[in-house]
Amino acid sequence: MKINLNLSRIQSFRSNELVKNQQMTSVTAQNEPQKKTEMVQTAGENVKSADINLSDSNNQIPQKEQAQNVKKLKYDRDTIIEHNPLTSAKIAGTKTLDSFTVYPVKGLKGDKNFNFYEFLSLGIVPYLIGSAGFISVFNLANKYFQPAAKFQADKIGNKMGLGVLFYGLAKWASKKFVSAPVHALTGVDTELPYARVVENHPKFEGDKNTKTIEYHKVFESVEFPRFDLLDRDKNGNITSEYYDKVAKKLGLGDKLNDSRQEVQPRIRDIISRSTAAKNLSSYLWAATGVGFAFQTPWEDFFVSFKQGQGMDKVKNIARAFGKCSVDAIKSLWNGGVNPTKLTKCAGKILLGSAVASTVLGVVNVVSNARKSPKLENEKVFDSNRKVVVD
Repeated sequence: MKINLNLSRIQSFRSNELVKNQQMTSVTAQNEPQKKTEMVQTAGENVKSADINLSDSNNQIPQKEQAQNVKKLKYDRDTIIEHNPLTSAKIAGTKTLDSFTVYPVKGLKGDKNFNFYEFLSLGIVPYLIGSAGFISVFNLANKYFQPAAKFQADKIGNKMGLGVLFYGLAKWASKKFVSAPVHALTGVDTELPYARVVENHPKFEGDKNTKTIEYHKVFESVEFPRFDLLDRDKNGNITSEYYDKVAKKLGLGDKLNDSRQEVQPRIRDIISRSTAAKNLSSYLWAATGVGFAFQTPWEDFFVSFKQGQGMDKVKNIARAFGKCSVDAIKSLWNGGVNPTKLTKCAGKILLGSAVASTVLGVVNVVSNARKSPKLENEKVFDSNRKVVVD
């Protein structure tokens, strides 16, 4: 009996323990989804906060850098620049430097802001490198020659280098030979520069450095000259002052009702004719420059590089350059040291044609600018015919 009682007690105790375990398991099972949900929500909130912090940091860094590096441009809108040797040298230096440093990098990287102006400006690079290469071809190997051969090779190499230099200078000067008298006689400066403010694509969101400056000429296009820049003064006020001055220079008087309408067609004609005169005369002057460089008197100029020291050497070179320039012109005109009939004629023809092309070009520009426009010369109405208007 005792054994039976103990067994019943043990069984009842086990059954109670099982019931308790089942109840605890059910409670735990009910609480686990809530805990998981809370953990997921907590993790999600942490991720969101991390994302917000990352996005804020990513947005703040470029904005901060951009605020530190905002470039202040010299011009805030398209502006005419005073035309003088100093500004011309600055513009040429800036374009040349950018053509060697900035523009090639943008082009090779495929920059979306690389434009046609920058592409055309790169033309100076092969021009200068090719000129330097052409000079070096005739001079670098001279040191390997025998003394007598080296002496003769140096003469030719020096003249070749001087020829390349005078070729470029003569082409540049030939345009001034046309534009300067045209400006003096008509009041139209065909080389007048202006700064153009270009709006580029932003490199990133919030980019403030989207504007750059390009240097152009007001009359670089015959079809689309920048008359809008001439219509306003430095303060942006509408004025006809420029057209009044040109009209007076052209002999149209200073009391025109609308000088703008009267002068603009003449300016287009001046641009077209002067551009043709520059192009035609430039190659004649370039050929003259090369012939000028190959004259015998220049041999004495290169000897002056070996004479004196310091400032005395500089003075000797300057003195020798002036003297050799005069002697070289005379030599070219007379046909050289030992002239022949051919060389005598060749020098005179070369110099004469270059000068004549410039003079005739300027005369053509000025004389036609002073004439009335074509429409004024044509008889639109027959003055002898009677017309009755009802």
